[in-house]
Amino acid sequence: MNSAFESIAKGLKEAVDYSLGEDVEVRVFEPDPINLKELRNQIGMTQREFATTFGISLGTLRHWERGDRQPRGAALVLLNLLQKNPKAILEVLYG
Repeated sequence: MNSAFESIAKGLKEAVDYSLGEDVEVRVFEPDPINLKELRNQIGMTQREFATTFGISLGTLRHWERGDRQPRGAALVLLNLLQKNPKAILEVLYG
């Protein structure tokens, strides 16, 4: 078999083993929690502006800010990037 297939197969096996709780050497990325209200205020946006700019429903943003829910997945990654370098993210969006 070719090396690309072997690499993918190895990665898949490691992922399955990890999900089963087996001791494997994998890197797991866990984004930091975000204080969204503080981040939004630092950027200088209203809730509506922030939600519209980043494709988040206003209701979801309000739940996140109140702490009823927490951002997860891709949203949490985006928010971490935004917290680390808001100028770069906004420049990508607005040119």
